[in-house]
Amino acid sequence: MKSEIWAIGGGKGGTGKSFVTSSIGMNLAQQGKRVTLIDADLGGANLHTFLRMKKPKHSLTDFFESKTPLSDIIKNTDVPNLRFITGDVRSLDTTGVKYAQKLKLYRHIRNISSDYVLIDLGAGSNHDTIDSFLVADRMIAVILPEETSLDNLYLFIKKVLFRKVNRLLGDYGLRDIARKAWEERNRKEIRNIKELILYVKNISPEIRTLVEKSLADFTLYIIVNQVKNEQHIETGFATKSILQQYFELDAKYLGYIRYNEFFWKFVKDTNSFKQFSPSVSTALEIGSIVQNLMENKQLNLSQVHNGI
Repeated sequence: MKSEIWAIGGGKGGTGKSFVTSSIGMNLAQQGKRVTLIDADLGGANLHTFLRMKKPKHSLTDFFESKTPLSDIIKNTDVPNLRFITGDVRSLDTTGVKYAQKLKLYRHIRNISSDYVLIDLGAGSNHDTIDSFLVADRMIAVILPEETSLDNLYLFIKKVLFRKVNRLLGDYGLRDIARKAWEERNRKEIRNIKELILYVKNISPEIRTLVEKSLADFTLYIIVNQVKNEQHIETGFATKSILQQYFELDAKYLGYIRYNEFFWKFVKDTNSFKQFSPSVSTALEIGSIVQNLMENKQLNLSQVHNGI
């Protein structure tokens, strides 16, 4: 049985993606699931810090440059059932990972002997990050309850959708349709990604069927990190509504993680962080998020009002 892949992204740096990835991975491993974490931040890998590990000697650089099998660079962690691959690329030009190389990597990831593979994505919305996001069975966005984080998420999703539709059309020899339509958006009166997708759908019944089928299973899972009050918690519901209204996406609000001042203090000091353990409340919040992911459920207002 192939691994189920969860990708954790969202566009903006500093939202706590690595912390969320490692915490979800540890929770799954403690449940007896076989888990492999992959730091896919090519050039800025830091997931090993959250696992209280030294940076491994071998990384995805060896996979790309030396054709080292992925199985040879997977490292055990101190947590039973939890393994790790670092994405630190020492000498490879991170903008030069060819699509064929990425496809090979994704095939190998899918065949990793684990129940779950969690991919920790870097900040930004380059093609490497977007392609890794799109390969996942669960696409998870970690956001902060602040305007810049939300703006970055919306930009990230626009690019993800454009990339998804463009690659789909490319598979049928129609690669330039979406790109040219967007370049001529003023003349064609296309104001946003939603209208671009509608324009592409209207080209022909065949294309409409292809696009609708491709987007039918596109679900975005939202986690709000570092919440301080109920208004921050509501950010997740508002984000979900906007994604549904303006992008016509299926979005699920998995849950939130409360602000912990001690956590951010320790994150800035690697040596101190090695002694840090999440609070009981944080562990419960992570547990609730993992349960929702596994059962394809989401947070609801009654749970919030009940203090969950």
